[in-house]
Amino acid sequence: MDRVAFEIFGVSVMWYGVLIAIGMALGIILALRRAKQVGFLEDDLLNVLLFAIPSGIVGARVYYVIFNWSAYQGDWSKILDVRGGGLAIHGGLIGAILVAWIYCKRKQLSILQVLDIAAPSIVLGQAIGRWGNYINQEAHGGPTDLPWGILVDGVKVHPTFLYESLWNVGVFLLLVFLRDRKLAGNGQTIGGYLVFYSLGRVWIEGLRTDSLMLGPFRVAQLISLAMIAMGVILIARGKKEALE
Repeated sequence: MDRVAFEIFGVSVMWYGVLIAIGMALGIILALRRAKQVGFLEDDLLNVLLFAIPSGIVGARVYYVIFNWSAYQGDWSKILDVRGGGLAIHGGLIGAILVAWIYCKRKQLSILQVLDIAAPSIVLGQAIGRWGNYINQEAHGGPTDLPWGILVDGVKVHPTFLYESLWNVGVFLLLVFLRDRKLAGNGQTIGGYLVFYSLGRVWIEGLRTDSLMLGPFRVAQLISLAMIAMGVILIARGKKEALE
């Protein structure tokens, strides 16, 4: 499949970027709708997102480059070129949440409420964005004989992008179900995201052939385990507050 979606004044716009933009736009719409439902000022949420989204993109790229430094060392133009891929969701989450936390602290907003509002949007955006990996023929697994395998360079491999996309849709539906039935709040929605997304990522990452590595360990699995622990803490804390 052609990676180029269209051209504007001779500049190629890649499907990877288009899909990420669609995921972000849909996520923002859903988050604003949720903010209105819970009485959180939409302008306040937009202001948080105005800082968090660019920070997330930068964080996603910096994270990817750091753990894949040998491929970028000495070539700044290559580091800045994100059109062909090379964004890591864990770096994006770290960058976006850190900046959102700083902004919320300065403006005296509840960071947990903001994250609870945004959590379903984040995972739905990830589900959409993963299809950019398919178009780029990246983030796939090793060889397989399963009937749903895809061909990459003439080899039938696990479509791990598809596994994660479907998993993320499931997490999105679960978070909305729990949230709408008031079974999650006070940091429990974002906690649920951290736990359920990360459980799937630990498994799926083990199938991939292009994992970022830290010595013998897959970085995404290490970060995912830390996210699960953090999510469990947030869920327990939220439940305790609800009972008080």
